[in-house]
Amino acid sequence: MTRGPAGASVAWMRFCSPAGFLALRWCALVIPAAACLAADAPAPDDALIEMVLEQSSREEVAFRTVVERVTGHRVLPIDPAQAIDRAILEVITRAMNQTLAELNAADSPVKRERRINEASRYFEESLERIIDAEPDFECTIPATADGNHLASGYPDRRILHVPSGRVAYLDPKLVEAGSMTSTLRTFYFTPRTTTNKIQDDAHHLLAGITHDGKDGAWTFLSWKLVDLHDFHVRLKAEYQAGNKDLYRDELIIRSGP
Repeated sequence: MTRGPAGASVAWMRFCSPAGFLALRWCALVIPAAACLAADAPAPDDALIEMVLEQSSREEVAFRTVVERVTGHRVLPIDPAQAIDRAILEVITRAMNQTLAELNAADSPVKRERRINEASRYFEESLERIIDAEPDFECTIPATADGNHLASGYPDRRILHVPSGRVAYLDPKLVEAGSMTSTLRTFYFTPRTTTNKIQDDAHHLLAGITHDGKDGAWTFLSWKLVDLHDFHVRLKAEYQAGNKDLYRDELIIRSGP
């Protein structure tokens, strides 16, 4: 590990996990200094910046490692040879096929939307309705650590195989045809405490649904189900602020009518 300001490496070793995931955020990141720096560190800002730079330079980390370190829950690989896993895959397959057929219909509510981002909720709601109606299955918005049910944030839906108690998280994503190899950010995971939605050892599955890109008249073409057990992610560190922070009276040096 590169050493910088006095106490930086000691603080890092003392307060952060080996992989450095106690205060990481994918997409936008604000790390409270107290979370990862020793109380006696003489230069907390310098040590914090060094830690952020060091972690941002890492190429990739396993998503399952991030989830396990942040939530304490394991990401389970899915094995189609196992009866429970096979049942989960089969119920998702039926729900995906039915959902594409329904949302491609001429009277589909998706046809009333003008932005593809607005179409995502129709897939989430349809998959929840269809899977929840299946014998031996329940499908809901995951509850957070404080007991609330948040629509936003990863993962979108929690599937429970009731007889076994096995859980699978499902996250549908809409993808324009031809962009499967794009490097633009399409997935992010934000480590949380009270609003953490991962409360189980579970399978983590992502459903990529391709569409033809015709705004307001989309045709949904196909879908792919991804097992996130062997998925890798990258960290993008970003210091951020809002207008409340920017336009404080003590910072404004001139204004006009």
